[in-house]
Amino acid sequence: MNPRRQREVVQSLEAPTEPSRSPRTLREAWPALTGLSAVFLFEMLDNSILNVALPTIGRELSASATALQWVTSAYAVVFGGLMLALGALADRVGRRKMMLLGLVLLGVTSLTTAFVSTAGQLIAVRAATGVAAAMTTPGSLALAFRLFDDDGLRVRATTLISTVGLAGLAIGPTAGGFVLAFAPWQALLLVNVPVAALAFAGVRNGIPADQADDLHRAPIDAVGALLGTAAIVLTLIAPTLFVEAGTESYLPWLTTAAATVLGVLFVVRQRSIRHPLLDVELVTRPLVSSGLAFKGAAGVATAGLGYLVTLQLQLDWGWTPARAAIGMLPQVIVLILGGAAIGPLVKRVGLDKAAWLSAGAVVCALAVYGLLSRYGYPWVAVALVLGAAGMRVVGVVAGTNVMRGLPRNRTTTGAALVDTAGEVTTGIGIAVSGTILAALFTGDIAAPDWSTRQTAEFREAVTCAGLVLSVVAAALVGWGIARARAGDNAAASSAPDAGTE
Repeated sequence: MNPRRQREVVQSLEAPTEPSRSPRTLREAWPALTGLSAVFLFEMLDNSILNVALPTIGRELSASATALQWVTSAYAVVFGGLMLALGALADRVGRRKMMLLGLVLLGVTSLTTAFVSTAGQLIAVRAATGVAAAMTTPGSLALAFRLFDDDGLRVRATTLISTVGLAGLAIGPTAGGFVLAFAPWQALLLVNVPVAALAFAGVRNGIPADQADDLHRAPIDAVGALLGTAAIVLTLIAPTLFVEAGTESYLPWLTTAAATVLGVLFVVRQRSIRHPLLDVELVTRPLVSSGLAFKGAAGVATAGLGYLVTLQLQLDWGWTPARAAIGMLPQVIVLILGGAAIGPLVKRVGLDKAAWLSAGAVVCALAVYGLLSRYGYPWVAVALVLGAAGMRVVGVVAGTNVMRGLPRNRTTTGAALVDTAGEVTTGIGIAVSGTILAALFTGDIAAPDWSTRQTAEFREAVTCAGLVLSVVAAALVGWGIARARAGDNAAASSAPDAGTE
């Protein structure tokens, strides 16, 4: 064999080992981290940026209150309903491959926004965007974790990605308000196109291709995925049908019954098959169920608060989108800067007390808003600050409890569960708010001039929705605290046995 051929053979044998070396610094992994951060930014930004444009969309598309509700919640419903199923599929066909396909879908659906002319078309676009989010988001933090071998780098990488996403959540409404001052509302969704392109380039160039021996071979539970998704969607549709068709109609009752039956069938199937989509036993663990309850309380509260405040500032008080964006600044400031206080707070008062304080702040935010928002903006600002502060800490407590309560080899499942709980309860918060508003407000909510009666109806709806969501959030918080205590008691009772072995 000639020397040149010999060198080629040696290089071909050695080549596979080169990509396996993990990055030794964050700087070495900057393409991947840029792409994964862009993915998380899209999820958080898409959750918040459209809220400030709802009054404008309502006027331009002649959308009813129910249609505006679904413009926002269609994304969350589809995202939450498909996340577990598509996450499981990604484990089998490839996480990187699934993410790249999802980013292509995101770019295409975002481009179609430029051609939307009806509320129904916009709702369809938002639903398709939810599919793209379900294909991309579950893999973002998982791929970041797998990118590094060093735990310190993993923590720093996930912190970076989460911070970028949270910044998107915080500045979304404010940035959206300023954009609407000089651009059409479609621009708020078209921004997803360059974000998707940046994410695609970063993931494709920075994340190694999926290895066949790293994929799951167990069959996916397609029937379970259909049952679970259908149960979630029907659960969120039922309240709207009660308002539109009335309690005398059979349709809302049939929808509620179908959602209940499908939910029961999903649980029964997951308990009985060999390869379940979701191991129900894991969800019933005390720390896991408490973490999901805390996440759910935060999702219900922040979604309902953001939806109602946006409508009140612009429709009830007549603020411009730019002024409404400035009105959301207290929430933005707390969300961005409040992260620095989480560590010291937990260290000083402990995880359990931090859970009490943050969960109480979320419930108080809704109660303050529901009871006092009609008396002026200062009370709205207080509600925004309390809600943002509570959400920041609750998010940490929720994730910590879920991860503490799961086996080490199930943390990816835990992350998907936390995200799903957040998205589903976000949809519930918006659905409850929109349904109450549609039930109590008569006439066209997007009309420029309300009568005295319509103003009174709107404020009554805000109070009612705020208090209803307060009760729901408080119930979830109470359940979460009870389950966390059950977990602590179980751990304490088993400690002596462990020490005697």
